Amino acid sequence: QVQLVESGGGLVQAGGSLRLSCAASGRTFSIYTMGWFRQAPGKEREFVAAINWRGGSTYYADSVMGRFTISTDNAKNTVYLQMNSLKPEDTAVYYCAGRRTARAEYAYWGQGTQVTVSS
Repeated sequence: QVQLVESGGGLVQAGGSLRLSCAASGRTFSIYTMGWFRQAPGKEREFVAAINWRGGSTYYADSVMGRFTISTDNAKNTVYLQMNSLKPEDTAVYYCAGRRTARAEYAYWGQGTQVTVSS
């Protein structure tokens, strides 16, 4: 099993920045891809960004391309989401997730961290 714990959420004004962290523990060697997802009130959960745990290839939703950056620190078993130029529509609970292969469902999920962007 893999355990994921997010941190770094908070309240920020529009145009500001936040960095989310997700610390992984347990069988981290089984992780192939780590991703960030978000869910706003009344909306479905949506993909934000993903990164291959060892290889570094990254993927982004169009809505965050150029503003968000996903990265990893394998020595710390941590994945980050640097969020710049935040907009009120970025307000959501952000979750990190992991999966064992490129085509598998995301099986490992954190508890989520709230990000609120005020206008």
